[in-house]
Amino acid sequence: MEDNKQQNAQSEVEAAPSLTVEEAIANLQQREDLSDCYYAAWWLGRFRVREPAAIAALITALEDNESRSPDGGYPLQRNAAKALGKLGDRQAVEPLINRLVSSDDFYVRESAAQALEMLEDVRAIPALIKRLDGGIEAATPVPGKPHLTQPYEAIIEALGKLRATEAIPLIIPFLEHSVEKVQFAAARAMYQLTEESLYAERLMQGLKNDKLQVRRAALLDIGMIGYLPAAELVSQTPVANSLRLISLKGILEFQLKNNLLDSLSPESIQVLGMMDDLL
Repeated sequence: MEDNKQQNAQSEVEAAPSLTVEEAIANLQQREDLSDCYYAAWWLGRFRVREPAAIAALITALEDNESRSPDGGYPLQRNAAKALGKLGDRQAVEPLINRLVSSDDFYVRESAAQALEMLEDVRAIPALIKRLDGGIEAATPVPGKPHLTQPYEAIIEALGKLRATEAIPLIIPFLEHSVEKVQFAAARAMYQLTEESLYAERLMQGLKNDKLQVRRAALLDIGMIGYLPAAELVSQTPVANSLRLISLKGILEFQLKNNLLDSLSPESIQVLGMMDDLL
C-alpha cells in the first residue's frame, strides 16, 4: 500500500500541466483563477525556478491576505512559503519570519517554519523560539482541529537545523510530549545540538513502533541527522523501500560530507550495499 502511495504521487507530478516559467509567473500574479495561482506557486518551487521575477512574485503571494479558501485558510501563502524554502533565496527570510510571527493560520506558520529551516538563516532563531512560548504546557490540541496550538514539530526541527543551542532548555521538555512526532522532532534537534547519541537512539526505538506513521517519522528523522549506527536497522524497518532509501541516502550523504579521504570509507560502502539491496 505504501509503495502504491508513492507511485500515485509520482503519477500526479507526471500528469500535472506543463508551464513555461513566464506562464507560471503570470499565473501567480493574477488572482482571477486562484487554482491556477496556487498551482503556479507550487510549480515554481517544484522545478526550482530561481529567477528574480519568480522570487518577487512568490514573496508578494506570501503576503497576500485576500486569497483565501472556503474554509478560511491561506493556501496561496502556504504554497508560496514552501516554494521559497526550496528556492533558497534569503530575500525571503524576513517575509517568512513575518508570516511565522503574525499569521493566524496554523498551516501557514508551519510552512514558514519549514521554509526557514531550509534557508538556514540564523535571523529566524528569535522568532522560532518565540513560538515556543508557554512550553509543553501550551502544546495542546486545538478543539475541533487536527493539530496543536503551534506547529511544534516544524519549529523544533528548524531550531535544530539552525544549531540554536540557546533553545535547548525549551526543547528538552518536548521529549516527553504526548505526540510521538513531536517527541521525535525534539530528539532529532537535541542530537543536532549536542551530538549525544542517546537522542538518536530514541529515534531508533521509533523504528520498532507498531504504528506505520511513527516508524516513517523516525526513519526520516534518522536520515536527516545522518546517524550511521542506525543504518542496518533502517534497512530492515517494515516500511516502503522508497522511504528506507531516502533515510539511507541521508546517512550516506552525511558520511560523504564528513569524509576527509579521497576514497569511500568502509561504512559508506556498507550503506551503499544496503541501498543496492533495496533497489
